[in-house]
Amino acid sequence: MADNEQKAMQLMAEAEKKLHSSKGFFGSLFGGSSKVEEAVECYQRAANMFKMAKKWGAAGNAFCEAASLHAKAGSKYDAAVNYVDAAHCFKKSDPNEAVSSFLKAIEIYTDMGRFTMAAKHHQSIAELYETEAVDLDRAVQHYEQAADYFKGEESNSSANKCLLKVAQYAAQLENYDKAIQIYEQVLIDHMEEQNVDGFTEAVKDYDSISRLDQWYTTILLRIKKQVNDNPDLR
Repeated sequence: MADNEQKAMQLMAEAEKKLHSSKGFFGSLFGGSSKVEEAVECYQRAANMFKMAKKWGAAGNAFCEAASLHAKAGSKYDAAVNYVDAAHCFKKSDPNEAVSSFLKAIEIYTDMGRFTMAAKHHQSIAELYETEAVDLDRAVQHYEQAADYFKGEESNSSANKCLLKVAQYAAQLENYDKAIQIYEQVLIDHMEEQNVDGFTEAVKDYDSISRLDQWYTTILLRIKKQVNDNPDLR
């Protein structure tokens, strides 16, 4: 462990040295950009060494250094990937830093039009606010943003999973009207897609916050039976 950490620190120092040499007059004449690329590689190797030593904060910082250099060089996708790498490291040591790194990646992905990737990372932030840096209001905000991006990319199943989380927490926060509105919309979506399992699960969730009377229960069971019995609807 200690050996890996020491190697990582040596690589960090080597990266700094390469960056410093790339900024001088002769560095700019003789391969300054290649020195930056070498520095990025050193930071990435250092990050992986820190991971092996279970020094998660240091690993996250090293990935952030690599991401920053990628961004300055115009390599947006590589920068986003390294910010996500950093976020996964920070999740084990500092949830707030993890959120910050995810947000940097999201900014890049949205600028590139990669909305599905942005949605997935909003979902990751929401999960952090559920479990580590507990803040249900912020969890709801990020699940809503994820759902919005998923819907825009026609990923309705993923969008509905996020919306059901929003409904769950809206109910916990006693915003029952919002929760019921979401459940009703998800029920309609599942019906249109002939998704029997999703429809059944949404009915159960809906019933948990708004007890269904006998008439509604009968109608919903008939709808489910109709979908099951008619192959053309499945």
